[in-house]
Amino acid sequence: MIAEQYAFYPALIAGLNGTSAVLLLIGRYLIARGKVAAHRACMIAAVVSSALFLACYLYFHYHVGDIRFLGDHFWHVIYLIVLIPHVTLAIVIVPMVIVTLVQGLRGRYDKHRAIARWTWPLWIYVSVTGVLVYFMLYQWFPHS
Repeated sequence: MIAEQYAFYPALIAGLNGTSAVLLLIGRYLIARGKVAAHRACMIAAVVSSALFLACYLYFHYHVGDIRFLGDHFWHVIYLIVLIPHVTLAIVIVPMVIVTLVQGLRGRYDKHRAIARWTWPLWIYVSVTGVLVYFMLYQWFPHS
């Protein structure tokens, strides 16, 4: 059971992950249409949303600890299939996002594009699977 003062955090965390995913999709759309300034603003907003996510996630888990998955064995296996690459890539993506952002802000567009080709799909995967993990933990198999 999650203490009442922390109960809103899982939804907030998922919302920030979902916001990051939407911003990443919009940012990709904008750059494909040559709207560099709008792309930059959107991607900076995605970084801010992801940073807020990370801060809230760490704060929540520091105070609440680990959350057990409550589904049956079949769903637990599915959950782990989603969770393990999500966590692994979430760790990998942090320095990739920083490098990609710095290259873009410094106007090193060739280097920015080269790493963004890897960063964007991993980042979108982590953001979307983060929302999926939230639903599996708190909506589909809730902690009463």
